[in-house]
Amino acid sequence: MENFYDLLKYIFLGLFQGITEPIPVSSSGHLEIAEHFFGLEIRGMSFALLVNTASLFAVLLIYRKDIMRLIVNGLAYLKNKDPEAKSDFMFIVYLIVGTIPAGVIGILFGDFIEDNLASIKTVGFTLLVTGLALWMIRNLRGRKTDGDLSIKDAIIVGLAQAVALIPGISRSGATIVAAMALGMKQETALRYSFLLYIPVSVGGMILGFSDILTDPYLDELAVPYVFAFIASLIASYFSLKWFMNIMARGNLKYFAIYCFVVGPLVLFFS
Repeated sequence: MENFYDLLKYIFLGLFQGITEPIPVSSSGHLEIAEHFFGLEIRGMSFALLVNTASLFAVLLIYRKDIMRLIVNGLAYLKNKDPEAKSDFMFIVYLIVGTIPAGVIGILFGDFIEDNLASIKTVGFTLLVTGLALWMIRNLRGRKTDGDLSIKDAIIVGLAQAVALIPGISRSGATIVAAMALGMKQETALRYSFLLYIPVSVGGMILGFSDILTDPYLDELAVPYVFAFIASLIASYFSLKWFMNIMARGNLKYFAIYCFVVGPLVLFFS
């Protein structure tokens, strides 16, 4: 019975993480909420890595054409200095630059953030911050496309991604807010945000691989982990597709309202 309960629990948590990962409400914050209010203890050290890897696969699947175009054109520019490929080559450069802040801050202060800021009170407060940021840019309609970005844009959006290391600050929300505040079109902001997620997620996967090897619950929870991975992959795929439609219609205010409701509830009941 306990094994069956673990299976259901990890499937639920995988779905929960997958649904909340792409949308601007903070998946890490919502997992904290699930643990605190529903008593869903997450045993072992592999769960977060596995479900985030599943979300990564969903992003790779959805943006596979953009990724292949960037690779082909990036190599073409390096080889032949093809002027038509320069925009995609520079987009790759901006992705690299935008990845650096979160990577550096994560390495230097990741343990401090985990030890001092990973609390339910923090999540309640930071959800309000996320909601406020989303509300402030809800009506922005930028004009910048992929070819209009700059190193400055990449650094600012990268710093926003680094801020999202704090539980309750949505990574997609922080990067999209920063991108739209810098004048990017919704489509460009969304694409840059989720392509920026790829190197950070891959880096986290590499750094966290040792956690899987040393996970004391790996044998016991191998099957629940697999089901959680599948659940997160499916949920992330459809959640991101849904969010892309939401972005196209410019309805970010609904996520802001959601954060304004959930944040105070978490603070009040925690």
